[in-house]
Formats: sequence, C-alpha cells, structure tokens
Amino acid sequence: MPRIAALKPEQVPPESKPTLDMFTKNIGFTPNMMATFAASPIAFNAWAALLGSLSKSLDVKTRDSIGLAVSEVNGCDYCLTVHSFTADNMAKLPANEIILARMGHASDPKRDAGIQFARKVAETRGKISDADLKTVRNAGYTDANVIEIVALVAMYSLTNFFNNVFDPEKDFPAVAPAGSV
Repeated sequence: MPRIAALKPEQVPPESKPTLDMFTKNIGFTPNMMATFAASPIAFNAWAALLGSLSKSLDVKTRDSIGLAVSEVNGCDYCLTVHSFTADNMAKLPANEIILARMGHASDPKRDAGIQFARKVAETRGKISDADLKTVRNAGYTDANVIEIVALVAMYSLTNFFNNVFDPEKDFPAVAPAGSV
C-alpha cells in the first residue's frame, strides 16, 4: 500500500511540472513513481537530470539490464515491473534476457561482464576487488565506462530506495518473485 499519495496534476509543484510533463509526453502516461517523486522538485529534477545524462552512456540494453540487476539486489518490485514489462521496456529485452539480467548476467559476453560488475558494486556497496575491476576492463569497458556503470548503479539504487520507502502503486503487471527466476 502506498505510503505517500501520487500527486494529481493540479498538486504538482510548479518547479516539477515541466519535468513531469516531459516524462508524461514521452511515456504516454504519468507513472505513479514519478507523480510521487515530483513532490520534491529538488530531488525529482536532480534525478531526472542524472537519468538524462546517463541515457547517453553505454547502450540501452546494458543500461536496462543493469537496472534489472540492481533492482533485484535492492528488492525493488516497482522497478522490476517497469524494467521487465517486455512490451514497454526501453531496450526491448526478450524475456530470457530479462531473467538473465535479474540474475546478474546476459547472453552477450561484454554485457554480461558489465552486469556482473554492476551487481557486485550493488551487493558490496562499491567494495569490489581488484580482480572484479580487472575483469570488467578486460571485457572491453574503459575507465569512463566503469564510472558510468557505478553511476547507473547509484541512480537505479536511488529509485529503488525511493520506491521501497514510499511503495507507489505499480503501473505495470507484477513480475515473478526473485526466488522463481
């Protein structure tokens, strides 16, 4: 049950309205998470700016797969539904790739290394080993890419924590619990 109400359009603070309207136009509706997050223009606009910047990093399949892996680690059912909804997931990941990503893997070897690294960053709160860093670099990720992976982990963790705290009503079909993937 939601712990804070999603804002109705007339309740959105003026400082959040342009950002929320942009998402609504691009997505085709206003997700409950965003209508809730918009209650804090500072936090909402900062997250949106980070999301916009990081949308230029890596490739969409890797970004979305990292989102799935991190959301699984953080137990965020809301984000898992958003990133798993095959008809709407940004990367158009097939069902088998969604399951692999939730487990911290991918069928593509380079993407697999990036997702494994992201999952380890989330699980260890960034306290990865030298071997972990070497593995992701050997897979073809530059230092700039590794920084982007860490930033993606942080961004997805922000939305995971937000959704775990406030529990907005889910906008997409539920996904199977972690133990069944």
